[in-house]
Amino acid sequence: MLVTGATTPIGRAVIDRLLAADDVSAVLACGRESAAACGLPLEAPGLSYESCDLRRPRVVHDLLFGSARRLELTAVVHASHHRDARHEGRAVHQQNVASTRELLRLLDRHPTIRRFVLRSHAEVYRVDSECPDILDEDQPLELGPTAPQWIRDRVEADLTACARTGLSRAAIVVLRCAECLAPGCGSQLHDFLSSAVCLRPLGFDPMINVISIPDIAAAVLAALRGEAQGVFNIPGADTLSLSRAVSLAGRADIPVPGPALAPLYGLRSRLLGTGFRYDVTSARLHFNGVLDGRRAREELGYTPTYPVDWAALREQLSVERRALGRVAALLGR
Repeated sequence: MLVTGATTPIGRAVIDRLLAADDVSAVLACGRESAAACGLPLEAPGLSYESCDLRRPRVVHDLLFGSARRLELTAVVHASHHRDARHEGRAVHQQNVASTRELLRLLDRHPTIRRFVLRSHAEVYRVDSECPDILDEDQPLELGPTAPQWIRDRVEADLTACARTGLSRAAIVVLRCAECLAPGCGSQLHDFLSSAVCLRPLGFDPMINVISIPDIAAAVLAALRGEAQGVFNIPGADTLSLSRAVSLAGRADIPVPGPALAPLYGLRSRLLGTGFRYDVTSARLHFNGVLDGRRAREELGYTPTYPVDWAALREQLSVERRALGRVAALLGR
């Protein structure tokens, strides 16, 4: 198995599951970090690591037709995407979209790889007052021209894989995962909860669904082992209101009139350097958007099993908050 984004929390969890599986003999992990800094158990039997930049087509080619071919790998888990919503531009698009397109293009002539699993995101769906509360795989995606690049890139990568389904020599599986409420995963909700005071739209308290890292890893393994292909929603075990999530995270909940939220969060981001962007998340702070996981349950055998550890999340957010306070104090001197 080839795993991109291997040095992220989700990538490491997927690799741990693969190494523990009796039917997996070789895992090739791919990340931007050096081998010394990758944080993976490189001494584990069957695990190898390559430091490479997937934004470069030649690097993608050499990865697939070099180490992956030599190891006779049969599947790819593509979990590499840019996680910071504040960053935009060509380099970000290359990591999010161009790498996906190049991997899929080259798989058409690869001698051994016959399965491609893309870790996509629930944020690709359009959410507004006219959309249903429960989102199945046939719901419209967010294709609006004013959508931030953070969303547009995820939609484009998702559609790039969907367009190749049934046409490629490899079976393609797109996993539209619920938002992963954990540090280091690019979660805007996690960034939202990182503040001691959470400002949310007055008069709105949408239902949300969040997933844990172990459940994403379990869904990836189910996609690798099954015969099904296509698009699958991957919900988490926690469905709750936004205000309840704020409470469980140990944060203060203050409803604010909607027009004031964008400037307030913009000011906070400029002052403290936080990663939360209201323009990226505003629709999901107003309207329900819970994934329907029936197709994944019936065809992949996936059912969410691991709820979010809210006590651990509260502690981790408190540690982050204290560290952010020290940085702010230093900047103020």
